[in-house]
Amino acid sequence: MKLAPTIVWFRRDLRVADNPALLAAIQRGGPVVPVYIWAPEEEGSGAPGGAQRWWLHQSLTALGAELARLGSLLIVRQGSSLAVLRLLVEATGAQAIHWNRLYEPTTTPRDMAIKEHFLALKIEAKSHAAALLFEPSVIRNKSDKPFQVFSPFWKHLLTLGEPREPFPAPTSLPPCPSNIPSVPISDLSLPPKIDWAASIQAVWQPGEVGGAQMLAQFADGIADGYAETRNRPDVRGTSRLSPYLHFGEVSPHQVWHTLRRYEQQADATPLRRAGVASYMREIGWREFNHHLLFHFPHTLEKPLRPEFAAFPFEPDSALLKAWQRGRTGYPIVDAGMRELYATGWMHNRVRMIVASVLVKHLLQPWQAGAAWFWDTLLDADLANNTAGWQWSAGCGADAAPYFRIFNPMTQAEGFDPNGDYIRKWVPELANLTAPDIFAPWEAKEHALARAGVRLGSTYPEPIISHPDGRARALNAYEKIKKAKAVSA
Repeated sequence: MKLAPTIVWFRRDLRVADNPALLAAIQRGGPVVPVYIWAPEEEGSGAPGGAQRWWLHQSLTALGAELARLGSLLIVRQGSSLAVLRLLVEATGAQAIHWNRLYEPTTTPRDMAIKEHFLALKIEAKSHAAALLFEPSVIRNKSDKPFQVFSPFWKHLLTLGEPREPFPAPTSLPPCPSNIPSVPISDLSLPPKIDWAASIQAVWQPGEVGGAQMLAQFADGIADGYAETRNRPDVRGTSRLSPYLHFGEVSPHQVWHTLRRYEQQADATPLRRAGVASYMREIGWREFNHHLLFHFPHTLEKPLRPEFAAFPFEPDSALLKAWQRGRTGYPIVDAGMRELYATGWMHNRVRMIVASVLVKHLLQPWQAGAAWFWDTLLDADLANNTAGWQWSAGCGADAAPYFRIFNPMTQAEGFDPNGDYIRKWVPELANLTAPDIFAPWEAKEHALARAGVRLGSTYPEPIISHPDGRARALNAYEKIKKAKAVSA
C-alpha cells in the first residue's frame, strides 16, 4: 500500500539536524514535502526586519541546497499559510502536516487555527517542540503563576533535568514529488536594497553549516574564557550564535549538549567550567525572555510594570536619528551603533550601554529603540528584543533599578580599556589614546590637535552631558514614583 505524503512546514527551524517535525515525517513513512511559506503579514510586529530578510534569503538558499543533497527539495510559496497548505494537501494528497512550534502572540493563535482546520478535515496536524529547551506553557512558580524574575526561573529550570539530546541529521530523505510548483527564493524579494548588505555578507555565513561552524569555534576554545571576556567588545569573547538560534539553524539542544560534553572532558579546567556555566545561564535568559512574551504578550508595546506607562518620554526625531547613526558624541555608543549598521550585530554589553543612553540620557521611548534594533539586527528576536529594551528602560521583568544609569565613559573604560573597539568603529578618533578616547571633550587641546580631532567638526560634542542626562532621567523617574504614590 502506497503511503500518503507528509508536509513539513518550515518556519524558523531552518535545519535538518535536530528537527523534530522533519524526523516525525520521515518516521511516518511515505514521501516528505518540505515547504516554506513567506507570509510576513501573519507575524504582525514579528515580521522580519531588513537585516533579518537578508539573512532569511541566504538561509533558505542554504536549506534548499541541503535538502537537495539529501534527495529532496524545498517548495517555496508566498501568501496565506492556511491557503497554501490547503493547496499543497490537494495537490499532493498529503494526509499529515508537521511543524515546529513558535511562541509569539501572533503565530501561536494562527498555528492553532490551522491545526484545528486540518484536524476537522481528518488530516493529521501536529506541532513539535524544537525552539526552546522547555515549553513556556508548563513552567510555573510555586504560586502556579508565570515567573517574572530570572533567578528563581533559572533555579526552577535546573530542577527539570537535562534537556533531551538532539536528534541526528537524516542521511537521506524520501523524494519529494517533483511536479509541485515552487517560486524561486529570489521572487520573495527578501534582501533589502540598502548599502550595508555587502558588509554584512562579509562577516556572516547564514545556514545550518555556518551555525555548526560557529558553535564548534565557540566550544573549541572561546567558551573557556567566556565568563571573563563576555563583556569585552574589544575581543572575540562571545559565541555569536544568536542569529543562528533565532532562525533555527542551530537548536538550543545542540548548543546545550555540545557545551556539556565540552565541559565534561577529562582535561576540562576550572576556567572552562566557569565559561560554560556562564554561557548556559545566557541560554537560560533566552528561555526566560520567551517565557515572558508567551505569558505577557502585551509587553510588545506596553511595559510589564504598568506604572511605567506614564513615564514622561520626550520623543525627538533629531535625537533619535543622531543615536541611530552613531553621532551622539559618546564614543562607545557611536562605536556600537556603527558596528550594528555595518555588520547587523552588536556586542551585548554595548547593547545595554546604547539602550541606556537612548532611554535615560535622551528620554526617547524604548519602543523607538526596539524598532531600530528590529530592523537592523540579524538576531532580532521578538522575545529577546522586547525583554532587553524593557530591562534597559527599567520597566520590565528583572529590570535594572531606575537609578542605574550607565555612565558611557566608565563603561567604555571598564570594558574597552585600550579603546580598541572604539578605534575600530569610530576611525575619526583612532589617533587618540586612552583615556582621552573615552571622553574626547575632556582631552587637552594639544592631544586633540595631535590626533587630528576637531570637536564639533570631525567628531560631535556630546549630545547631552552625562550629568545633565542623568539628572533628567532621575527627575523623570521621580515623577512616576510620585504618581504611583498618589494613585495608591
